[in-house]
Amino acid sequence: MPVKHSNDVEAKNVAAGKDTTIQVLISSQEGPNFALRKFSIQQGGGMPRHTNTLEHEQYVLRGEATITIGEETHHVKTGDVVFIPEGVIHSYQNTGEEPFEFLCIIPNKEDKITIVEEGC
Repeated sequence: MPVKHSNDVEAKNVAAGKDTTIQVLISSQEGPNFALRKFSIQQGGGMPRHTNTLEHEQYVLRGEATITIGEETHHVKTGDVVFIPEGVIHSYQNTGEEPFEFLCIIPNKEDKITIVEEGC
């Protein structure tokens, strides 16, 4: 389907996240090279430290968050773009007063997600 509305795509809870949902807007079955996802992290929510076997290109649609990528922590807000290289530990924490929402584009390849214990 070449055109659809994001409201027609089911939001599913992200198991490892706190108050976080994902919508797969363009799946690997729809796009030959990339998948497009939308994440929503509610106020106070976040994603723990983890790695992925795929790079992530992200665009912040709404809100504010602290994103840690490797050893660096960044405060991001609406309009910011974020690149997360494959295999780099990263995490998200909504630090704003509204939901933190972003688009995330990944290559259409298998993505293995590994949660990293604190203190590692």
